[in-house]
Amino acid sequence: QVHLVESGGGSVQSGGSLRLSCKASGYSVYCMGWFRQAPAKEREGVVCIDINGETRYADSVKGRFTISQDNALNTIYLQLNSLKPEDTAMYYCAADRMRCGNLAPYNYDYWGQGTQVTVSS
Repeated sequence: QVHLVESGGGSVQSGGSLRLSCKASGYSVYCMGWFRQAPAKEREGVVCIDINGETRYADSVKGRFTISQDNALNTIYLQLNSLKPEDTAMYYCAADRMRCGNLAPYNYDYWGQGTQVTVSS
C-alpha cells in the first residue's frame, strides 16, 4: 500500500501563491501527480512527475504552477503562483507504482484525502 498525505492548502486572493506538499509512505512509487476537483466538476489532472523528474503539466497551469520532488518521490510539492479564482478546488495528490505520463485520474491507484485551495477575486 501507499499512503499519501497532503498539506498546505488555504485561502488567498487572486494573484497570490500557495505551496502544497504531499508525503508518501509505504511502497515506493514511480509516478506522482496533483489533481483537482471543483464543486460539480470532474476531477482533472494538474501535473505529474516521475521518479526521473520528468513532468507533464495541464495547459491551464503552465507557467504558473511548478512541481518538485524530494528524495525520490518521498515528498512532492506544488508551488501555485498567480492564482486565479478558477483555481479554486480540492487538490489531491495521487501515485502510481508502475507508469507515468498522462493526467487521467484512472491511471493512478493511490490517492490522498485532499487539501482545499480557495482563491477569491
